Amino acid sequence: MNLRQSCVAVAISTVLCGPVLAATPAQSDILDNYANIAHATYEDSLLTAKELHRVLNQFLAAPTESNLVKARQAWINARVPYQQSEAFRFGNPIVDDWEGKVNAWPLDEGLIDYVATSYGAESDENPFYAANIIANKKLSVGGVEIDASNINKQLLAETLHEIDEVEANVATGYHAIEFLLWGQDLNGNNPGAGNRPATDFDLDNCTHGNCDRRRDYLMAATELLIDDLDEMANNWAPKGAARSELLTKAPAEGIATILTGMGSLAYGELAGERTKLGLMLHDPEEEHDCFSDNTHNSHFYDAKGIKNVYLGQYTRVDGSVVSGVSLAELVKSQAPVVDQNLRNKLEKTEAAAQAMVNEATKGNTFDVLIGVDNKAGNQVVQTFVNALVAEAEAIEDAIAVLKLEGVELEGSDSLDNPASISAE
Repeated sequence: MNLRQSCVAVAISTVLCGPVLAATPAQSDILDNYANIAHATYEDSLLTAKELHRVLNQFLAAPTESNLVKARQAWINARVPYQQSEAFRFGNPIVDDWEGKVNAWPLDEGLIDYVATSYGAESDENPFYAANIIANKKLSVGGVEIDASNINKQLLAETLHEIDEVEANVATGYHAIEFLLWGQDLNGNNPGAGNRPATDFDLDNCTHGNCDRRRDYLMAATELLIDDLDEMANNWAPKGAARSELLTKAPAEGIATILTGMGSLAYGELAGERTKLGLMLHDPEEEHDCFSDNTHNSHFYDAKGIKNVYLGQYTRVDGSVVSGVSLAELVKSQAPVVDQNLRNKLEKTEAAAQAMVNEATKGNTFDVLIGVDNKAGNQVVQTFVNALVAEAEAIEDAIAVLKLEGVELEGSDSLDNPASISAE
């Protein structure tokens, strides 16, 4: 993707004619700090997933509504560091190849558990659309025999996840856990999230049947999430595979990796697939955290993660700060105007994300904001999209002034070819 053809001419002219520039920081130091921040972010994701596991154990020991509220809050808390990690995804193949295990969406939740009749019983694209593994110990779909008598990590990861090569068959990760904790959000574009009762997990007062198997699924999915996050935290530890892969690149190639992650998340993924697409279709099913109505927070922390990477600074869940030589310093040493412009765009994006968070406190969550008749809400979301697009343009300015070759940011039909979306 090339957002603009000649967007840095003024900035470059300023550099050539302006004051003496700051010393150029060592690119190897920037890469080291980037890897340190990645490691810390995934460590925090692991720690909060372990805390989620602890709270879920308490909930299952006493499946009350108040304990379900605590479990849901622990899931929301776990999303905070993980969403900040997504800026490490694009450009780092080890992360991108792994990401689908922990954060794939949207999902056909009928694969996992009971759903409302409005969901439907079948899909032309997905033979497992309403398989309901929790209710069925054995399945035969399209000649595929599944023994689901024991719901465990192996069943979820090796058999069910993306079964039949259908990406919507999401059996693992944050969103499978989210669905189990909240259930379906049947409110459309009206206020309200999923409202699964705590008794769905109560062995003595079970609702909707199969409470033992629902409990097994919830814990298996959470333990698998912990395993996966532990794997990625180790990948960014000293001598870890992801860190080693990055640091063995030529320095300029490593810097290109950082900017690819920032720009692809900002433009194609966050502005496009996760935000603009749902706005264009006014469809709550295109909401990232669609069962919990936590999308405003996920979007905020995705944007925060991009800012963390550029400024070379991450605040951990315990309040400590990981920081070092930053990409911002490198860009500033070459083109102060480009650096300041990108900083400004990052701030404007954060402000636009904060506006969505503020609306959510009033009951206007993302699915409400994108409603077809909600012009004011639509504008709040569009402002966020516009800020991200401008941010991506500023990232391309940085790529240009650093003279990086072959950097291509992820695109999205919702931004690059909107007519194809409206025709669906």
